[in-house]
Amino acid sequence: MRRLTLLAALFLAGCATTPEAPPPAPKPTPVVQSPHIRSDLIGMTGGELVQRFGSPALQVREGAGLKLQFRGRDCILDAYLYPAPTGGVERVAHVDTRLKSGADYNQASCIAALSAP
Repeated sequence: MRRLTLLAALFLAGCATTPEAPPPAPKPTPVVQSPHIRSDLIGMTGGELVQRFGSPALQVREGAGLKLQFRGRDCILDAYLYPAPTGGVERVAHVDTRLKSGADYNQASCIAALSAP
């Protein structure tokens, strides 16, 4: 009887499964934007943006910052301008580009389309 109990215990132990660790979540792929294009607008003043793209379709004051929106046939460009911590004129600190539907759009293509005469 002991042999049967021991054999049954060994058999059941062999059938037991160990919980598997879930696979790691896939890492999101970062959106890589050309540093040349970004640096082309970063640091510009509102006047320089107007010179390049024309009058903004929308201008919104958000606290110390200013959002200028430029719209083209293909895309929308939002430029966010902030003064330096020590004060002075507001300059572009961040740029977003998107389609009219809200989907992300290639920044270089949008800037080129808005810059075209």
